[in-house]
Amino acid sequence: VNEANKKRAIEELKKEFKSRDKSAETKKEASELRSAAQMTKDDLESIEVGKIISETEYYNLAKKFADVFKADTGADAIRRILEKINLKDECEKIEKELLRVKEVLQTKKMLRRLKLFRSMIRNGIRPEWMIVTMLPVLPPDLRPMVPLDGGRYATSDLNDLYRRVINRNNRLKKLLELKAPEVIVVNEKRMLQEAVDSLIDNSARFGTQQLSSQRRPLRSLADQLKGKQGRFRQNLLGKRVDYSARSVIVIGPKLKIDECGLPKKMALELFKPFVISRLLSDGLVHNIKNAGRLIEQAPPEVWAILEEVIAGRKVLLNRAPTLHRLSVQAFKPILTEGLAIQIPALVCSAFNADFDGDQMAVHLPLSTYAQKEATQLMLASKNILKPATGDPIAVPSLDMVLGLHYLTKINEEGLGAGKAFSGEIEAYAAHDAGCISVNAPIKVKNPKNYEGILETSCGRVIFNSILPADFPFVNEVQNKKSLSKLIGKVINIYSIEEGSKLVDKLKECGFEFATRSGITWSVSDMVTPKEKVELIAMAEKEVELIRGQFHDGLLTDAERKARVISVWDRTKFEIAKHVPENLSAQNPIYLIIDSGSRGSWAQPTQMMGMKGLVQNSRGETIELPIKSSLKEGLSVLEYFISTAGARKGSTDTALRTAQAGYLTRRLVDVAQDVIIKDADCRTKEGVEICRTEGNGSFPWPFATRLFSRTALGDIKVGNKILVHAGELINHESAELVNASKVDLVTVRSPITCKSLYGICAKCYGFDLGNNELVKTGEAVGIVAAQSIGEPGTQLTMRTFHTGGVAGADITHGLPRVEELFELRPPKGKAVLAEDDGVIDAIEEKGLLTIISLKLNDKKNKIVEYSVNRLANLFVGIGDLIKKGDQLVEGNVDLQELFEYKGTAAVEHYIIMEVQRIYASEGASINDKHIEIIIRQLFSRVKIADSGDSDFVQGDIIEKSKFLEINRWLKKSGKTLARAKQMLMGITKVALSTESFLSAASFQETARVLVGAASEGKADKLRGLKENVIIGRLIPVGSGLEITPDDVLQVPDDVDNVDTPRETEGVSTA
Repeated sequence: VNEANKKRAIEELKKEFKSRDKSAETKKEASELRSAAQMTKDDLESIEVGKIISETEYYNLAKKFADVFKADTGADAIRRILEKINLKDECEKIEKELLRVKEVLQTKKMLRRLKLFRSMIRNGIRPEWMIVTMLPVLPPDLRPMVPLDGGRYATSDLNDLYRRVINRNNRLKKLLELKAPEVIVVNEKRMLQEAVDSLIDNSARFGTQQLSSQRRPLRSLADQLKGKQGRFRQNLLGKRVDYSARSVIVIGPKLKIDECGLPKKMALELFKPFVISRLLSDGLVHNIKNAGRLIEQAPPEVWAILEEVIAGRKVLLNRAPTLHRLSVQAFKPILTEGLAIQIPALVCSAFNADFDGDQMAVHLPLSTYAQKEATQLMLASKNILKPATGDPIAVPSLDMVLGLHYLTKINEEGLGAGKAFSGEIEAYAAHDAGCISVNAPIKVKNPKNYEGILETSCGRVIFNSILPADFPFVNEVQNKKSLSKLIGKVINIYSIEEGSKLVDKLKECGFEFATRSGITWSVSDMVTPKEKVELIAMAEKEVELIRGQFHDGLLTDAERKARVISVWDRTKFEIAKHVPENLSAQNPIYLIIDSGSRGSWAQPTQMMGMKGLVQNSRGETIELPIKSSLKEGLSVLEYFISTAGARKGSTDTALRTAQAGYLTRRLVDVAQDVIIKDADCRTKEGVEICRTEGNGSFPWPFATRLFSRTALGDIKVGNKILVHAGELINHESAELVNASKVDLVTVRSPITCKSLYGICAKCYGFDLGNNELVKTGEAVGIVAAQSIGEPGTQLTMRTFHTGGVAGADITHGLPRVEELFELRPPKGKAVLAEDDGVIDAIEEKGLLTIISLKLNDKKNKIVEYSVNRLANLFVGIGDLIKKGDQLVEGNVDLQELFEYKGTAAVEHYIIMEVQRIYASEGASINDKHIEIIIRQLFSRVKIADSGDSDFVQGDIIEKSKFLEINRWLKKSGKTLARAKQMLMGITKVALSTESFLSAASFQETARVLVGAASEGKADKLRGLKENVIIGRLIPVGSGLEITPDDVLQVPDDVDNVDTPRETEGVSTA
């Protein structure tokens, strides 16, 4: 805008108006003149720099005031405006404005501008650089053209997009040279802009996407980075590797736990370079070419060399989906004929493998260092404990359990019952000679580790011979549970090595005796309970009676249906009771179920009793029961009814797998940089573990929850110290505390750890997979994410329609876990008291219940809460209520709870809820894994006052960065920044991480990269993902180089974070 000309034009307008005004003949003419003058003046005054006007406005103004302003369209105009910006002046202007403005939205907008300008000044970026003047072109190899048959070419989409840009650019150049009319030039500029936009990000332009000849949107530069098939996730975080193979798996019943069978051909290909090297050094061939030929002929010498090359080397086996760290384990390869990989029976549960066509991948660690790592850390015999719980995972199952159960069960009528022997050897001899059966009751004098005469069986003597030499004699029948406990006990008393030797022996013994027992499953072993006919006849009578009552109008349709369903449920339950009673103790079906080797009584009930009620595809129970058992066979109608539920089951499972996988991915992203960086942070804080948690409704026993933690203070009974402060609680001490009268123990926790980056070993406690104190450099964040994600597939998907909260569906299972970790407002939300007070009255009004709460303030103010009349109340008249207490049943909104009761209450609630959901599906997780995720939910703060730092008010940043800057400010004697504690969901936390590489590879790639570039961000490469992306060793284990910064603890005097007031009476388990 030419201000001088603008002033002159206004003056001339005034003069012209005056002279015309005098010559106006009528009042009407004068008023028209006045309004025309006013409009022209307004138009003139509205002309200012940076204002956007329409084309029509432009032509109207240009006609009148061509000398007052210059306007242009396209990037050129924006560039010229950006060049004029003085960043420092703008910053000062905004800072002054901020003191004046009170409106929240305006303040937010201004703070965002201030943040951008400051980061531009700090990193020496000029605003006009945002306009592209030179377009970088991708190297040809990254946008290939492949000739097809018939002289056509398949080409990368980028070539199309570049071609459009080049064509339009050249056309624009030509038009400018020819001095073409402005309309045509402007249109060409617009088209060029669109072409460049599409090249950079085609999917961001809805409706105007550039399409290929097949009408599909072209894949632009930004699209190549995004999503699962993008550069980040497809090529940087996961790559295809050489020295790998894949094949179908079969069982290798003779293999030890750390051996695997590799097909000879596969092994030869996998170890080819090593074999060639040996062929050359042994002088069998003289160059690599001939070595290759010799290997193809595969003479005996080659196989002999292959055997030698393999000796001492380990290979890694992996089964997808890799849900936890036990999905990749190392084995000693053993060459086998055939084409399938053989795996030992005991690792199936760790890999979640079965032999119905599963495939596995083999990888060969190449360097000596990699081989050493595979042997020391990944060998299957060292990974027999589950990192999620610390329980043994390599436990005998199926046939093995059946064999060991048969071996240790006593059959009173067995051959040679009641005989006595002078020792174990004599008993063995009698058994071998066929004088006594393996499970006949006999007496043996001084068997292993037992003084005196013991009533036992030859089978039990054999069973004890495989236990460690000084292990007490086990004289009871074994089933799956007891075997698992036994293995756990051996590991705790001796070591993991001893445990893996034992499971191998148990496997061999189990297979041997399962074979000898000759137990099989046959239709003739299924006995239909004789009471069935009578029970069904009674049920039918009862149903007839209910139908009669319905016809007489005594029942509604819903009541009739509910009663009919309950009749059939009860009938099935009665029949189910009679199923085991009708089988003898030696019946194979009885033995299989009783030993815990496969199934439960629910299956034989359906096979011999009745199938019972089934559900339709909506999850509602169909009132027609299936009266037949599977042995009798179903009628056409019965078969048809049962199909819907079965199909729904299959679809649900498929959906659940995807959902659980996505949850795991978010958890990994949020916790991936939690690494053990320090031995001890010497904190004085911890969390309490209470024996009577949730009125004793907590799913796991007190001892289980104490195990693997570090005691914060001494745990005493009277003057006797059970566990010293700072000592780790192992199985023994946990049982000691459990047996004592101690009800509350304070332990160290990842939540309260004071380490600035990562957490310390003492706050974490035992590494559950190794049964010892966690080592520095352990990636505990990823282990936590896997431990929560891995059982996720077992959780239910449905939201149940509960009778309690009528009309409100309460979420259960997987969606509920997601609701908690994402901090979404829950369905079926519970009402919380907003202040301390007393329940004054509870009255029902129509469909609502009104709860009146008299507050403990000076005015005795009364607050009323309306809740659904059918909801269960947690309070009664006269109850004393604390702020944040739950008044009715339902799920608590965590943000509300945080506001009312502070962090401890939220931590406690999340642990209780998550544990309850997993326990209801029979999955167990140690509390500490959930605590690590909770630590991350609280790992962000919002700047309230920037002090002398570079932070901008309202910024959400990592707590560790905030504390580090405050430490530096304190050292320099400057004003500290203040911040407010935030509670954020996992996706938001993952996106607000300091590392832009990690955030970009997670979600919203383009947004994250644009933000990082405009702020000139630097990535400190602290987490795992960012190091994988740039191809460095990840900072865990031996790859972790600890810098002085890593072992920083947070001094309390810089912890300037405001959290909501903690309310008394909050247990912080």
